[in-house]
Amino acid sequence: MTLIRPQTGWQAIGFQELWKYRELLYFLTWRDVKVRYKQTVLGAAWAVLQPALMMLVFSIFFGRLAKVDTGGLPYPLFVFAGLLPWTFFATAVSNAGNSVVGSERLITKVYFPRLIIPFASVAAAVFDLLVAFSMLAVLMLWYRVPATWGLLIAPGLLTLLLLTALGGGALLAALNVAYRDFRYVIPFLVQLWMFATPTIYMHIAAGAERSSIVSDWLLYANPLTGLIAAFRASVLGTPVSLAALAWSAGAAVVMFAVGCLYFRRVEDSFADII
Repeated sequence: MTLIRPQTGWQAIGFQELWKYRELLYFLTWRDVKVRYKQTVLGAAWAVLQPALMMLVFSIFFGRLAKVDTGGLPYPLFVFAGLLPWTFFATAVSNAGNSVVGSERLITKVYFPRLIIPFASVAAAVFDLLVAFSMLAVLMLWYRVPATWGLLIAPGLLTLLLLTALGGGALLAALNVAYRDFRYVIPFLVQLWMFATPTIYMHIAAGAERSSIVSDWLLYANPLTGLIAAFRASVLGTPVSLAALAWSAGAAVVMFAVGCLYFRRVEDSFADII
């Protein structure tokens, strides 16, 4: 007689199984995209309007009134280049954090790798990122800022940002199942995280003049600091802080591993708790 027992404890992420269910990942991703813009008048244009309106607000209060240093770049272009990757990350983490709780019927009836659910929410946010990227190109043409060879590293930076979002989203999704308080914590955490990230102000490298907005230690403790600053620098042709980028790249891999491994550690209890 063969006795089959469920796996318990820490488990591998299971990339091979995820690849086996890649069609389901595609289906759930496309479902999330369609649900997000279903019965909306502007449709996918909201992917552009959200960072564009934030750019307008910050340009008025920080660009004109506070006169934030941008290294000589037009502030609307400067801030949009930071808000573009940040909006992707914030949307991906927020949606992924609530994805498992919102898929109760699917989880309790059918077996599939549970990591696909938060992964699909993050993948759906990539669609918004690609749409909003067109607005960045328009702003660069408007302000006559030419593209440079640094733009070639932008896909790699976005890949690291994607890993960070996958890990953070998986971690929050698992915590949200056990502790429903995270439903209210996630929006607050995302808002707080934004102001601890150099999206609307310039990241100041170690050894330079200290930032007047947040201290250097808080910036370097944030894994998004180097990624967003490097993305903006690569797009706009300004110097990249290699120290901050190296720290953020390592932090992105660690966050992905920690988030996914913890998710796998507790996923067996989802059907009972949810």
